[in-house]
Amino acid sequence: MRNKYVIFSILSTLFLLLLSGCTSQKDSELATISINTDSKYVSTFKDLNLGTVLDFHFKLNQADKRWVDLWVESYKDGQLESNSLTALSYGQSPNKVEEGNIGFGIINTDDESFAFLYGPSMRANPIKIDKIPSDASISVWDYAIGDETVKLKLNETYLLGVYRESKGNSIRTYDLQDENEVKKMIQDDHLVYLLKLKIHNESN
Repeated sequence: MRNKYVIFSILSTLFLLLLSGCTSQKDSELATISINTDSKYVSTFKDLNLGTVLDFHFKLNQADKRWVDLWVESYKDGQLESNSLTALSYGQSPNKVEEGNIGFGIINTDDESFAFLYGPSMRANPIKIDKIPSDASISVWDYAIGDETVKLKLNETYLLGVYRESKGNSIRTYDLQDENEVKKMIQDDHLVYLLKLKIHNESN
């Protein structure tokens, strides 16, 4: 009977240590992001034919100690037009954990197009951009991350998504996780918007 008690105690201790280890590892994650193709933002744009949006589910731990920069770079015919076509920067949250949607999209009207950017409980004002062509064969939206949840690191810049227009009547695919492929895409295409994100300490 004593042996059974000892074995049970050891197994219980090991289970608690394993559980504690898993919890610590989860709590130590800086942030995670995943694509959210079925979100209400995406479905609303599709149902109302407003344009297109790239939407993500974003979770940030230690949000009271971190800052998040979200911006869109603009390139035309291989040249950088703007480091921040539109941008958001936020931090010092009253909550230790922030979770919600972030994304970038373009609203199309008959005569004009507007780019917009949003984060959890905030958004940048829509800005007027060059009219987006209605011919879907020469423009494309791409998520730059896969279907799996991505763990993010401090002080690293992440490419989340891309909008681009071809110079001709066709458009090729690129590996958006390969920096050299992204550079080639910028040179090959007429117009490229890159959605990027970076997390850093408030002192940076």
